[in-house]
Amino acid sequence: MRIVSLIASATEIVHALGPLDQLVGRSHECAFPPSVVALPVSTAPRIAVDGSSREIDRLIKDSLREALSVYQIFDDMLEYLQPTHIVTQVQCEVCAVSLRDVEQSIAGRLTSKPRIVPLNPNSLADIWDDIRRVAAALEIPERGESVIGGLQERMRDITARALAAADRPRVACIEWLEPLMAAGNWTPELVEMAGGVNLFGQAGKHAPWMSWEELVENNPDVIVALPCGFDLARTESEMYWLADRPGWSNLRAQVYIADGNQYFNRPGPRVVETLEVLAEILHPRAFPPVHIGRAFRHFR
Repeated sequence: MRIVSLIASATEIVHALGPLDQLVGRSHECAFPPSVVALPVSTAPRIAVDGSSREIDRLIKDSLREALSVYQIFDDMLEYLQPTHIVTQVQCEVCAVSLRDVEQSIAGRLTSKPRIVPLNPNSLADIWDDIRRVAAALEIPERGESVIGGLQERMRDITARALAAADRPRVACIEWLEPLMAAGNWTPELVEMAGGVNLFGQAGKHAPWMSWEELVENNPDVIVALPCGFDLARTESEMYWLADRPGWSNLRAQVYIADGNQYFNRPGPRVVETLEVLAEILHPRAFPPVHIGRAFRHFR
């Protein structure tokens, strides 16, 4: 088999399942495990991604308003790679190359006639189904069930330890800083599993927009800023969108920044590490600081 992954989480799923040596191409965002960085790149963003949160939001909305994809696919590279399988997603056209992109770009045109494996993660259950889907497409279904079972067992252990803590802090997870967006999909589930009370966003539903007034009114115990596509340094550089707002200093919350790119917004096997990050943030006495400094850090 010759596999091309057009989404970072799919690359990590292939890695967890085992046949990483059959991965021949990747998206511009795939960087884990580190060895995949050497593979040919098959995608690129159509918009500038080095602007501020507000600028990126405007560019994305303009592109989608004009029915343009936020990403482009290199047809010539895919033809060169001759994939037998292309893994992409249908969950969010902003987060990664979508099924529509792939179909419009290459459907029926590649001589290798690859099998398209579409992923659709909206919840934890969907993540497990996506792992099964990839495993089935790669003809290793038993390996898929083994991987899922191991991940779920680790998450059960983390959840049991987190729920044994006496306190249940009220948590606001912020997925975009300007305009404000709360985290949705699987993040509300993870917050509850980590022993917190999720204040914004619903499990299994896309991230909702929210107002600053809503955040102030709810006055959470913990705020976690985890912008989609941003690492720790990029998130910290954008925190002025929150810190400069009126009433920020009056909020009681302990504030953390997290790597939303590598963890919170990546629906693959490292969802377990994301749960650990939340458990470390919410219950530092019960969980040793394994991920601090790499996946998250205290902001104030």
